[in-house]
This record gives sequence, C-alpha cells and structure tokens, in this order.
Amino acid sequence: MRRRRKAVVVAVIRRALTCAICAIALLGFLTVHIYVAPLNRLPRLHLNNHHHTRRGGFINYEQSITEQSSTRNLSRSEPIEANFISNPKKNEIPYETLTSEHINNTHELFPPHISTSPSSSKLNMTSRIPDFDKLWKHPPNRNFVPCVNPNPNYKSPLESRGYLLVHTNGGLNQMRAGICDMVAIARIINATLVVPELDKRSFWQDTSKFSDVFDEDHFINALSKDVTVVKKLPKGIDGLTKVVKHFKSYSGLSYYQNEIASMWDEYKVIRAAKSDSRLTNNNLPQDIQKLRCRACYEALRFSHKIESMGKVLVDRMRSYGLYIALHLRFEKDMLAFSGCNHGLSASEAAELRKIRKNTAYWKVKDIDGRVQRLKGYCPLTPKEVAILLTALGYSSNTPIYIAAGEIYGGESRLATLGSRFSMLMSKEKLATKEELKPFMNHSTQMAALDYIVSVESDVFIPSYSGNMARAVEGHRRYLGHRKTISPDRKGIVRLIDKIGRGDEKDDRKVYERIVEIHKTRQGSPRRRKGPASGTKGLERHRSEESFYENPLPDCLCQRDQSKTR
Repeated sequence: MRRRRKAVVVAVIRRALTCAICAIALLGFLTVHIYVAPLNRLPRLHLNNHHHTRRGGFINYEQSITEQSSTRNLSRSEPIEANFISNPKKNEIPYETLTSEHINNTHELFPPHISTSPSSSKLNMTSRIPDFDKLWKHPPNRNFVPCVNPNPNYKSPLESRGYLLVHTNGGLNQMRAGICDMVAIARIINATLVVPELDKRSFWQDTSKFSDVFDEDHFINALSKDVTVVKKLPKGIDGLTKVVKHFKSYSGLSYYQNEIASMWDEYKVIRAAKSDSRLTNNNLPQDIQKLRCRACYEALRFSHKIESMGKVLVDRMRSYGLYIALHLRFEKDMLAFSGCNHGLSASEAAELRKIRKNTAYWKVKDIDGRVQRLKGYCPLTPKEVAILLTALGYSSNTPIYIAAGEIYGGESRLATLGSRFSMLMSKEKLATKEELKPFMNHSTQMAALDYIVSVESDVFIPSYSGNMARAVEGHRRYLGHRKTISPDRKGIVRLIDKIGRGDEKDDRKVYERIVEIHKTRQGSPRRRKGPASGTKGLERHRSEESFYENPLPDCLCQRDQSKTR
C-alpha cells in the first residue's frame, strides 16, 4: 500500500516538473522569436487594388480607397503592404509577423551587408516611442477623401479625330506630370493617345521605355472610359499628314479646344514636342481635373519589377521601425542648374559653372549662388538638414532613408549628417548589387524606387521643393494627408548663418524657433495656393502651387461624418 502511494506521489511530482520545464521553454521561445509590432502603426491603403467597384461603367476609385481605409482601421495587426504593389509574392514575409529567426536567417529580406544585430534591427521598434504625437503622428485629415469619379453625364470617348504623339521631357516626376496632362489634353481635343515616349536626351541619358518604368497595359485599360490609348501608331498610318507642335505652357481649355483642335482639319497626327506644364493648374472643368488625378494616382502605376523591388525596400526600412524619407536633393545636376554652391570648394563650384554653361537647354547661365541661398532657392545642405532634424526632436538612432541620386561630394559630404544620425540608409545599402542590377544605369527607374519608399514613409522631408518633392507631397495628400514636413529654407538658412557668425548658439533656443516656423508646414489639408500677388502672364502661372503638389479641392472632398455613423 505504501509503495503504491509512493509511486503516485512520484508520478505527480514528475508531471509537475515536466509541466514547469515546458512552460519555461515556451516562455523562452516566445521571448526570443516573437516580434512585437508597434501598436501605433498607422494603416496603409492598397492604392492599386484590382477589385475597384464600378458605377455606370466607370471605376469607383474613392469608394474602393475609403472601404480599404475603414477595413484597416478595424485591424491594426493586419500585414502592411506598399501601396504600389498589386501582386505581392506568396512567400514574402508580412512586416507584422517578422520574427528574429527571419531576421537572422532570411537572405531574401536582408542582404548580407545589412547588420541585423539587436542593437540595429530592434532600434525604434517599440510602441512606447517618445514624443510619438509630436514626431510621427500624421496631421488631422479633417475627413478629406479622394473623390475622382466622373459626374453622371460623363461620356466615353467619342470617335477619335486623330493621333496625339507625346515626347516627354525631364526626369521621372516631370515626365509623370506631363503624361497626366497629356491624357487630359487628349480628352479635350478628342485624340487617340499613343503611349508617350520617355525622355532619352536629357541630362541623365536614360534609355528606359515607357513599359520599363510603368505598367503599360494597366495604363491603357484604366483610361479606357476616358481616352483611347494605343501602344503605337497603326500600320499604314505613315501616309497621313503630321505636324510637330509646341503647346503653349499653362494653357487653358479654350486654347486646346480652338487652336489645337482646329489642326485636325489639316493633320491626322499631332506630335507634342514637350509635355511639361502644358496645362494650367486651375480654372479647368471639374471632370478634366478629376481625370488628371485618375491618370496620376490610379492609371500611372509603376512596372511590376519596380513595384516589387520598391516593396522589398519598404519592408526592409520598416524592419527598423518608423522611418523618415529624406529627399536630399544634392546631386550634381541640381546644383549646376540652380547655381547653388554653398559649402563647396572652389574647384567644385567651377565644375558646376562649366556644366551649366555647356548645357544648352538651361537658359540662365550667370547665377549668384549666395543670393539664391538667402532667398531660399537652394536645397538645404546635409549639414543644414542635420540641424533641422535635430531641432525638430528626432533622435540620433532614427532610421532615415536617403532618397537621392549620387550625392555631389560622395560619402564625405554626408559626414556632418551622419555624425548626428547614425542610421542613414539608401537603396544601395538596403539591397544587394545583384538586386539593383536591373535598375542600374537607368536613373528614371532608380528614382521610381525612391518615389515608392518616400510615399510609404512615416514622415517625408524634402530638402528642396523640386519635381519629386511636389509629386510625393501631392500623392501623400491624396492618400490621407500623411505627414510631410516642408522646410522653410529661407528661415533655416538665416538662423544657421547667425550660428556661424556667433550671433546665435546651436542650442535649444534656436531649435525652438525652428520648431515654431514649421508648425504649419506638416502637410495638413488646405486648398491649393493661387498665384503670387502682383504677378502677370506666364510668371503668374509659374507662381501658382502645382496641381500635382496639392490636389485639393479638385480631387479631395470632405466626407460628411454624420453619414458614416
């Protein structure tokens, strides 16, 4: 009897010990292998969802986007995908389910040269981020949502009167805006649009075709109810009369309906010699403005290879936590064009002057770089950006993605920025040479990768208000007014120069002034700015805020909150 009791006691103790050991092992496994996603991760939108709803034969874009936003608000733990990725691979690892085992063992997610130790990959990966509202929270969007569907009386394209050929000009974002304008112009003059030819003769000498950068079939299909688009001129068209025409900059409806449309009486093929700024920003019919937005934010999708690589870069940046995309416009072409030479050596400034002089299509040759800078017309230098980020309160371990081409002066030029912020990343650092090989020597495609990472960033900060800065800001406004800090370059330069002269100290007092002048420059909803007072003619149009920099009020409407309850 005693032996039986003793055996029972031993069995109970053995089971208890076994349970305790299992519990300890399970706890250890969870501690090492489970990645806790930030609770404050903001929802993302699937911009290029294939399941858009239709109304009256037209894609109901804003309903699709609104529904997706509402769905994501219900579940913050849902995997996040880049907006531009329409067909993510099944074997890709969702960001929120990333574990330390993936980080240590998955070459697909991290190239060999990226450090994945806890000291780097776990930085900023906590929901208890200091000053989250101040540094990362998006501005209130005041219930503005996309409203780009055409009105009920909108008709499919009428019988075409001829073909519109387009030679785009400029870099990626200048060409993007031009292409979208040409879609609207083709609608106005009732033309069949031939897929635009990308610029191959500019400073960058990029040989990319339209289909290398954009999803050509999607572009054609998405616009089928607006404009007839063909990949090339049909066979046998060579005998038709053709003309090359320089459309006037910032032209309105009457110019195209009268002067350009009347050319169909004599010609069957019109070639637009340039595409940039050929359409006015304002005072166009509502359906034309909405068409520009549908073309820009819905139809003009990047090619699959660019979207896929862009998603990889976004996922790798997200593995470090909330991140800033810094469009550091400090490349050789920008500095040569603008005449900005602050902080450069005498030989560097001379080299830039020579480039400007020898570039025939840059009209202004003699530029005083010092005057340009004091007026706020120059991009911020890496040192000036470092002071701005420090003043705004971002910590030294904040992940920063440098969206730029080759920085003039190389890594040494970034030393002052790197001394304050240790986690400077770029597509070249996030991806292997093999991964980037398909995009190398194609500046337009490389810029497209930067565009994707910038639109998807938690905060976007451009050092200069160029074409990419305006395009990304407009896209982020369209997607819900994501936080975009637009530096007051004129104000920053004045404060930094005072520090340099010893009139001010590089301390909290100066930082507070920098914070103060940027309180209203965070990307909050507002109407597009009109022309500067006192300006006339072409200068009046140039002083207006770009349509693609701020699509409000034309493409964003304030939703009645009472109807959603």
